[in-house]
Amino acid sequence: MTRTAAAFWLDAPGRGAIRPVELPAPGPDDVLVRTLFSGVSRGTETLVFRGEVPPSQHTAMRAPFQEGEFPGPVKYGYLSVGTVEEGPAALVGRTVFCLYPHQTRYVVPAAAVTEVPSSVPAGRAVLAGTVETAVNALWDAAPLIGDRVTVVGGGMVGCSVAALLARFPGVDVQLVDADPGRATVAAALGAGFALPGDARGDRDLVVHASATEAGLARALELLRPEGTVIELSWYGDRSVALPLGEVFHSRRLTVRGSQVGTVSPARSGSRTYADRLALALDLLADPALDALVTGECAFPELPHVLPRLADGELPALCHRVRYDR
Repeated sequence: MTRTAAAFWLDAPGRGAIRPVELPAPGPDDVLVRTLFSGVSRGTETLVFRGEVPPSQHTAMRAPFQEGEFPGPVKYGYLSVGTVEEGPAALVGRTVFCLYPHQTRYVVPAAAVTEVPSSVPAGRAVLAGTVETAVNALWDAAPLIGDRVTVVGGGMVGCSVAALLARFPGVDVQLVDADPGRATVAAALGAGFALPGDARGDRDLVVHASATEAGLARALELLRPEGTVIELSWYGDRSVALPLGEVFHSRRLTVRGSQVGTVSPARSGSRTYADRLALALDLLADPALDALVTGECAFPELPHVLPRLADGELPALCHRVRYDR
């Protein structure tokens, strides 16, 4: 029996559509998942939607279950939560997270899904991929008790980092963003807030996630001598100037890149990708993280919603996609 599903495809930069897809028959080690929710990773997915992935990064930017090639046609996405309808008995009926594009049903190896803890609502679990990025960043940053830490950039990743930092004992966390509306989100996450011009200086650590040249420059300005910037931003095909003059050398500042595609070297000897994702899902038991979901639409609306997210007409952190039966 042929089974079909519906998937969102980016036909060309700036234009997408929902198309039927044929599902393969599940093998003995596969699962058939019915999607409940997916999430739009606004930073990365809007770059993909606008066709701004540079050719040199086409391989590095591939999502685990991507079909097609950049700039399109391509089926892209990696924040999916659903219910296992068929597969190993231990998984049938379970809610799982998978790094899968926006699609109503899909078949993947059972090893590709991670069970969502009962303490985490399915609608919140779409944040798992972003919280996983934040976990990896903090493994790289290794903040210490009592540190003064600033997160520059109040997008989905920056807010996730701020939320986790707010749990560290004695750590003074300040979220910095040009949008004063992010103050409400910061308060919900337990972090302080400041506009860029009002941010506190002399910081031990700054995590930069604004994806702007100005944000990176400000991150360096906020550091104490021998402080470190952890760079999380993905700039696509844009060139970015790094201000290495003035006090950069005299204050012995450090800029270190962090990217979720590799488990932090600080943990790679003892943690796997699966361990990192499982930890991210456990951390999502905190209801404060609901503040990161700032919009929702039904799956059939996605072709009309993504252009509005990409051009900023529809502001959002995580935009959640709902799949009705």
